[in-house]
Amino acid sequence: MTISVFLVDDHPAFRDGLRVALDTTETIKVVGEADTGEEAVRLLQALDPRADVVLMDIKLTGCSGIAATRLITADATATKVLIVSAADDADITIGALRAGARGFIDKSVCREDLLRSIHIVARGGAVFGARTVAQLDNYFSKLHRPPPQLAFPELSDRETQVLDLLAHGHDNRRIARELVLAEKTVRNHVTRILMKLRVPDRTAAAVRARDAGLGRAGTKSQPLDAI
Repeated sequence: MTISVFLVDDHPAFRDGLRVALDTTETIKVVGEADTGEEAVRLLQALDPRADVVLMDIKLTGCSGIAATRLITADATATKVLIVSAADDADITIGALRAGARGFIDKSVCREDLLRSIHIVARGGAVFGARTVAQLDNYFSKLHRPPPQLAFPELSDRETQVLDLLAHGHDNRRIARELVLAEKTVRNHVTRILMKLRVPDRTAAAVRARDAGLGRAGTKSQPLDAI
């Protein structure tokens, strides 16, 4: 079976490269191309039979690749869209999948992987490049990670602040200065933190805190009034 493929990219040189790569195989035939989302939707609607697979870029002038994907998949469910883009953003990837794309691969993909991806998508499967898989894994792990302030409900607000600064690698003197506390008070907080978290030392507590999102850039607690 020959797979009909339609190319959508606003860089003529890249489209030329795709066409050359695809025209050299007997199982794939390029049936059209466009450099804007609007043109792609219009030309695809005029094709009879419709293209099996659309290779779609994301960043297009006017109608974006995501918007074009949504229109194409809504109008012709038999046409599968495979995103071929250099975009490096998990939100863009998620947006493309929600629009109906069946895969997301990088523009730097080798010819063999491109051909294999087209065949997988044409058969109704889904395909993702290694970078996209890493993006999605990071995206969904963040969704399931509790906010730092809720990660340790057994700790008081002040103890959470101390743990956050401890996870930044600060010693008791630095923590005391940051929170406007006496060093002895900080030591008492650290002792209670170790007991509540059931860890043997501050290093283990710091590891637990970093795993939960504390001790990272932008997470530093704001000082409360001195106690």
